[in-house]
Amino acid sequence: MDVSDLLTETYDRLPDLVRAAVDGLTPEQLRRAPGPGANPVGWLVWHLTRVQDDHLADVMGTDQIWVTGDWAGRFGLAVADPHDTGYAHTAEQVAAVRPESAQALLDYHEAVHTRTRTFLAGLRPADLDRVVDEAWDPPVTLGVRLVSVAEDDLQHVGQAAYVRGLVEAD
Repeated sequence: MDVSDLLTETYDRLPDLVRAAVDGLTPEQLRRAPGPGANPVGWLVWHLTRVQDDHLADVMGTDQIWVTGDWAGRFGLAVADPHDTGYAHTAEQVAAVRPESAQALLDYHEAVHTRTRTFLAGLRPADLDRVVDEAWDPPVTLGVRLVSVAEDDLQHVGQAAYVRGLVEAD
């Protein structure tokens, strides 16, 4: 298995996990936090998709999918801020992310995943050593960034699945 296949296999697991976390939930269930200060399913899936969209667009040198359509409107947000990935959101900011439906989350994730998959298909082993972020010590390579995004997304989709169980138990 080459590096492109390995990364594609990793990222290809996310759409099914995202679907399992959100499919069949009402907008109210997607927005319901299981407790004070906790993140709801909809926010978690929005956030993991925003991180992938932001980080992959950056390493590809392209616009984020978030800013190329009416994605913000489908999530109750007035502006498609390309810098807003959910990182360090306050409780008020978390509550402001209001997906209109599970389908909105699935559509956005699928659009981002399709672009990611296309990018991964063209990777060569030498590409992974390219420095993509010099703000860190040591600088971040493409390989490290791709693993970091996958790890973050997998953690958040697991959290979303757990929160789904809590919400459905109510």
